[in-house]
Amino acid sequence: MKIHDIAGFANPLRVRIALAEKGLLDQVEFVPVDVMGGEHRKPAFLAKNPSGTVPVLELDDGTFLSECTAITEYLDHAHGEKTLTGRTALERGIIHMLQRKVEAGFLNAVGAYFHHATDGLGPVLETYQNQDWGRHQREIALKTLVWMDGLLEEHDYLAGDQFTVVDITAMAGFAFASAAGIAIPDDLTRLTAWHQRVTARPSLARAV
Repeated sequence: MKIHDIAGFANPLRVRIALAEKGLLDQVEFVPVDVMGGEHRKPAFLAKNPSGTVPVLELDDGTFLSECTAITEYLDHAHGEKTLTGRTALERGIIHMLQRKVEAGFLNAVGAYFHHATDGLGPVLETYQNQDWGRHQREIALKTLVWMDGLLEEHDYLAGDQFTVVDITAMAGFAFASAAGIAIPDDLTRLTAWHQRVTARPSLARAV
Protein backbone atom coordinates (compact mmCIF):
# COMPACT_ATOMS: atom_id res chain seq x y z
CA MET A 1 0.00 0.00 0.00
CA LYS A 2 0.99 3.60 -0.54
CA ILE A 3 -0.16 6.66 1.36
CA HIS A 4 0.08 9.96 -0.50
CA ASP A 5 0.21 12.65 2.19
CA ILE A 6 2.22 15.31 3.96
CA ALA A 7 3.65 14.79 7.42
CA GLY A 8 2.50 17.12 10.17
CA PHE A 9 -0.94 17.95 8.75
CA ALA A 10 -4.10 17.06 10.67
CA ASN A 11 -5.90 14.78 8.21
CA PRO A 12 -2.82 12.74 7.28
CA LEU A 13 -2.26 12.32 11.02
CA ARG A 14 -5.65 10.62 11.31
CA VAL A 15 -4.68 7.86 8.90
CA ARG A 16 -1.17 7.54 10.33
CA ILE A 17 -2.64 6.97 13.81
CA ALA A 18 -5.03 4.36 12.40
CA LEU A 19 -2.14 2.60 10.67
CA ALA A 20 -0.15 2.60 13.92
CA GLU A 21 -3.10 1.27 15.91
CA LYS A 22 -3.51 -1.56 13.40
CA GLY A 23 0.22 -2.32 13.33
CA LEU A 24 0.48 -1.51 9.62
CA LEU A 25 3.00 1.32 9.47
CA ASP A 26 5.74 -0.99 8.19
CA GLN A 27 3.47 -2.23 5.40
CA VAL A 28 2.93 1.20 3.87
CA GLU A 29 5.09 3.35 1.60
CA PHE A 30 4.58 7.04 2.33
CA VAL A 31 4.68 9.22 -0.79
CA PRO A 32 5.13 12.90 0.16
CA VAL A 33 2.87 15.43 -1.55
CA ASP A 34 4.21 19.00 -1.76
CA VAL A 35 1.04 20.70 -0.55
CA MET A 36 2.85 23.95 0.21
CA GLY A 37 4.07 23.97 -3.38
CA GLY A 38 0.59 23.26 -4.76
CA GLU A 39 1.26 19.71 -5.96
CA HIS A 40 -2.19 18.63 -4.73
CA ARG A 41 -3.79 20.95 -7.30
CA LYS A 42 -1.95 19.56 -10.32
CA PRO A 43 -3.42 17.03 -12.80
CA ALA A 44 -1.22 14.12 -11.71
CA PHE A 45 -2.53 14.28 -8.14
CA LEU A 46 -6.10 15.20 -9.12
CA ALA A 47 -6.18 11.96 -11.13
CA LYS A 48 -5.78 10.16 -7.80
CA ASN A 49 -8.22 12.37 -5.88
CA PRO A 50 -10.32 14.95 -7.77
CA SER A 51 -10.95 16.76 -4.47
CA GLY A 52 -7.25 17.63 -4.30
CA THR A 53 -6.91 16.67 -0.64
CA VAL A 54 -4.55 14.42 1.29
CA PRO A 55 -4.25 11.68 2.38
CA VAL A 56 -4.93 9.21 -0.42
CA LEU A 57 -4.50 5.45 -0.02
CA GLU A 58 -3.26 3.64 -3.13
CA LEU A 59 -3.84 -0.12 -3.06
CA ASP A 60 -1.76 -2.70 -4.88
CA ASP A 61 -4.49 -3.20 -7.50
CA GLY A 62 -4.43 0.50 -8.42
CA THR A 63 -7.50 1.51 -6.42
CA PHE A 64 -7.35 4.96 -4.81
CA LEU A 65 -9.22 5.70 -1.58
CA SER A 66 -9.53 9.24 -0.29
CA GLU A 67 -11.35 10.63 2.79
CA CYS A 68 -9.92 9.67 6.17
CA THR A 69 -13.00 7.85 7.38
CA ALA A 70 -13.14 5.71 4.22
CA ILE A 71 -9.46 4.85 4.48
CA THR A 72 -9.78 3.97 8.17
CA GLU A 73 -12.87 1.86 7.50
CA TYR A 74 -10.93 -0.09 4.87
CA LEU A 75 -7.89 -0.58 7.10
CA ASP A 76 -10.01 -1.68 10.06
CA HIS A 77 -12.03 -4.23 8.09
CA ALA A 78 -9.26 -5.56 5.84
CA HIS A 79 -6.63 -6.11 8.52
CA GLY A 80 -7.27 -7.99 11.74
CA GLU A 81 -9.89 -7.41 14.40
CA LYS A 82 -12.24 -4.46 13.92
CA THR A 83 -11.02 -2.22 16.72
CA LEU A 84 -11.54 1.31 15.40
CA THR A 85 -14.91 1.41 13.66
CA GLY A 86 -17.06 -0.99 15.68
CA ARG A 87 -17.86 -4.69 15.61
CA THR A 88 -21.65 -4.84 15.83
CA ALA A 89 -24.18 -2.87 13.83
CA LEU A 90 -25.02 -0.74 16.88
CA GLU A 91 -21.37 -0.03 17.69
CA ARG A 92 -20.69 0.96 14.09
CA GLY A 93 -23.72 3.26 14.04
CA ILE A 94 -22.79 5.01 17.29
CA ILE A 95 -19.13 5.37 16.33
CA HIS A 96 -20.03 6.72 12.88
CA MET A 97 -22.45 9.23 14.43
CA LEU A 98 -20.00 10.49 17.04
CA GLN A 99 -17.11 10.59 14.58
CA ARG A 100 -19.12 12.80 12.25
CA LYS A 101 -20.11 15.16 15.07
CA VAL A 102 -16.49 15.51 16.23
CA GLU A 103 -15.31 15.93 12.65
CA ALA A 104 -17.84 18.63 11.76
CA GLY A 105 -18.06 20.40 15.10
CA PHE A 106 -14.41 20.35 16.09
CA LEU A 107 -11.86 19.27 13.47
CA ASN A 108 -13.53 21.00 10.53
CA ALA A 109 -14.56 23.99 12.62
CA VAL A 110 -11.00 24.51 13.85
CA GLY A 111 -9.79 24.10 10.29
CA ALA A 112 -12.21 26.76 9.08
CA TYR A 113 -11.04 29.15 11.79
CA PHE A 114 -7.39 28.48 10.90
CA HIS A 115 -7.89 28.99 7.17
CA HIS A 116 -10.30 31.93 7.35
CA ALA A 117 -9.53 33.94 10.48
CA THR A 118 -5.74 33.51 10.80
CA ASP A 119 -2.88 33.72 8.31
CA GLY A 120 -3.39 29.99 7.75
CA LEU A 121 -1.01 28.56 5.17
CA GLY A 122 -0.15 31.96 3.75
CA PRO A 123 -1.50 34.14 0.92
CA VAL A 124 -0.42 31.83 -1.89
CA LEU A 125 -2.58 28.94 -0.67
CA GLU A 126 -5.28 30.86 1.21
CA THR A 127 -6.96 32.21 -1.92
CA TYR A 128 -10.27 32.98 -0.18
CA GLN A 129 -10.89 34.01 3.41
CA ASN A 130 -14.03 35.02 5.31
CA GLN A 131 -13.04 36.36 8.72
CA ASP A 132 -16.58 36.34 10.16
CA TRP A 133 -17.12 32.73 9.10
CA GLY A 134 -13.81 31.73 10.64
CA ARG A 135 -14.60 33.36 13.98
CA HIS A 136 -18.06 31.77 13.98
CA GLN A 137 -16.48 28.36 13.46
CA ARG A 138 -14.16 28.96 16.39
CA GLU A 139 -17.20 29.37 18.65
CA ILE A 140 -18.66 26.14 17.29
CA ALA A 141 -15.38 24.36 18.06
CA LEU A 142 -15.41 25.62 21.66
CA LYS A 143 -19.02 24.50 22.14
CA THR A 144 -18.13 21.09 20.75
CA LEU A 145 -15.34 20.77 23.31
CA VAL A 146 -17.92 21.19 26.08
CA TRP A 147 -20.05 18.47 24.49
CA MET A 148 -17.02 16.17 24.17
CA ASP A 149 -16.23 16.69 27.86
CA GLY A 150 -19.75 15.49 28.63
CA LEU A 151 -19.24 12.31 26.62
CA LEU A 152 -16.41 11.41 28.98
CA GLU A 153 -18.50 11.55 32.16
CA GLU A 154 -18.92 7.78 32.28
CA HIS A 155 -16.34 6.46 29.80
CA ASP A 156 -12.60 6.67 29.18
CA TYR A 157 -12.99 7.37 25.46
CA LEU A 158 -15.36 9.44 23.36
CA ALA A 159 -17.37 6.50 22.01
CA GLY A 160 -17.23 4.31 25.12
CA ASP A 161 -14.60 2.23 26.87
CA GLN A 162 -12.43 1.56 23.81
CA PHE A 163 -10.23 3.82 21.68
CA THR A 164 -11.89 4.34 18.27
CA VAL A 165 -11.82 6.47 15.17
CA VAL A 166 -13.75 9.09 17.14
CA ASP A 167 -10.74 9.63 19.38
CA ILE A 168 -8.45 9.70 16.34
CA THR A 169 -10.50 12.46 14.73
CA ALA A 170 -10.49 14.43 17.96
CA MET A 171 -6.72 14.13 18.31
CA ALA A 172 -6.25 15.41 14.78
CA GLY A 173 -8.52 18.28 15.71
CA PHE A 174 -6.30 19.12 18.66
CA ALA A 175 -3.25 19.07 16.39
CA PHE A 176 -5.01 21.66 14.22
CA ALA A 177 -6.19 23.56 17.31
CA SER A 178 -2.61 23.89 18.53
CA ALA A 179 -1.63 25.55 15.26
CA ALA A 180 -4.69 27.81 15.49
CA GLY A 181 -4.08 28.81 19.11
CA ILE A 182 -7.14 27.05 20.56
CA ALA A 183 -6.62 25.25 23.87
CA ILE A 184 -8.86 23.10 26.07
CA PRO A 185 -10.61 25.39 28.57
CA ASP A 186 -9.42 24.82 32.15
CA ASP A 187 -12.84 23.76 33.42
CA LEU A 188 -13.09 20.83 30.98
CA THR A 189 -11.17 18.51 33.29
CA ARG A 190 -12.46 15.24 31.83
CA LEU A 191 -11.39 16.29 28.34
CA THR A 192 -7.99 17.34 29.63
CA ALA A 193 -7.51 13.94 31.28
CA TRP A 194 -8.63 12.19 28.08
CA HIS A 195 -6.16 14.24 26.05
CA GLN A 196 -3.31 13.25 28.36
CA ARG A 197 -4.35 9.59 28.27
CA VAL A 198 -4.67 9.42 24.48
CA THR A 199 -1.48 11.39 23.83
CA ALA A 200 0.39 8.75 25.83
CA ARG A 201 -0.71 5.94 23.49
CA PRO A 202 2.24 4.40 21.59
CA SER A 203 0.42 4.89 18.28
CA LEU A 204 0.59 8.66 18.69
CA ALA A 205 4.38 8.57 19.03
CA ARG A 206 4.74 6.27 16.04
CA ALA A 207 2.37 8.26 13.84
CA VAL A 208 4.03 11.68 14.00
